[in-house]
Amino acid sequence: MAGVRSGLKRLALDTRPLRVPAYRRLLLGQGVSFIGFQLTAVAVSGQMFEITGSSLWVGFIGPVSLVPLVVFGLWGGAVADAVDRRRLLLVGSTVAWIATFALLFHAWSGMGNGYFILAAVAVQSIGFAISSATRGAIIPRLVPPERVAAANTLNFLVSSIGSVLGPLLAGVVLAKGGYATAYLIDAILFGAGFYAAVRLPRLAPLGEISRPGLRSVFEGLSYIATKPIVLMSFVVDIIAMAFAMPRALFPEMAVERFAGSEMAAEGFAGSAVAFGWLSAAIPIGSVVAGLFSGWVGRVRRQGVALTLVIAFWGVTVSAAAFAESLWLMVVLLAMGGAADLASAVWRQTILQTYAPDELRGRMQGAFMVVVAGGPRLGDLRAGASASAFGLVPAWAGGGLVCAVLVLVTGFAVTAFRRYDATTERAVPR
Repeated sequence: MAGVRSGLKRLALDTRPLRVPAYRRLLLGQGVSFIGFQLTAVAVSGQMFEITGSSLWVGFIGPVSLVPLVVFGLWGGAVADAVDRRRLLLVGSTVAWIATFALLFHAWSGMGNGYFILAAVAVQSIGFAISSATRGAIIPRLVPPERVAAANTLNFLVSSIGSVLGPLLAGVVLAKGGYATAYLIDAILFGAGFYAAVRLPRLAPLGEISRPGLRSVFEGLSYIATKPIVLMSFVVDIIAMAFAMPRALFPEMAVERFAGSEMAAEGFAGSAVAFGWLSAAIPIGSVVAGLFSGWVGRVRRQGVALTLVIAFWGVTVSAAAFAESLWLMVVLLAMGGAADLASAVWRQTILQTYAPDELRGRMQGAFMVVVAGGPRLGDLRAGASASAFGLVPAWAGGGLVCAVLVLVTGFAVTAFRRYDATTERAVPR
């Protein structure tokens, strides 16, 4: 029995970062507000599909938000290395909040204008880019270096819980209350994250301060380009998201395969519950994996591990395209979500422990651009592929391409393949 208890303890989620009050407030505030954020993300996709009847238009949401993410993610990361990070987090959060109210106004007005939705999403991306880059740079300032991986796991677990509850809540809200109700709930929940940011201590920059601007951004990009381990952590994630992320196809899948089932009436509105489950499936897997993630922080060969779990992600996503049962599709996507959690923790930890504090904002800006931008490229890829080749080929083909490409790329770069987190962790706080 002692051996079993010891084994379970090693697998159990590491909660020691929660002993730090500022981190605990930030985590809980982020978790509550992220439920609303995911609720809005599902509502926006559903509303766009209802207005246009096209997966391609749903896919356009990705690139429209990508440009602000790239520009303001990199710029926000550079600013985070030069100013009080608490203040910058408040600024980014406020911009995102304004975009939510714009979507609420649009839904209440009944305009039904796809271009207005795209504009609001672009503004929301600006706020999201600034606040996400800043929040990632804050975490290593709040917890000891040896707890960074555990803190990242908690972060991704809480985000995954929000990504489960938000879409499931969306399925109910969209079926019963409509889009305006969804955006109103998001606006209310957002207050929790804003309060957590207000309660943070002052976080002035450490080390050498670079004036934010193009030069500062290029310094960060040059650092990434000259560090193969850091560069590859970005490359494998872009492969995973750009080729295998199927979320732009969820509305069409919900209508074509699951409308008229025992769960839904005809049409998109009747398929809202199935749409909610599809949107929640990947985060469900991340939540389950997070609860048994004690082993993640002890993995040393993180480059090899990243390559393998991303290949597994691609295979499970591809298999889900052929599932005739909603529950089987949810299970397969959840398996991919479990792999995605481990991947996200390792990639984030590499950046936060490999780079010095004076570069962490810029590293987190680049990380956020890739993490948020990759799925948006995937949205465009999926939507365009579905329009050209059909729903199933677009979904399954992307997953298979992801698996093959990441295996070839990940094992081809020697430094990444041999990376050992315990010997190459570079930088103290």
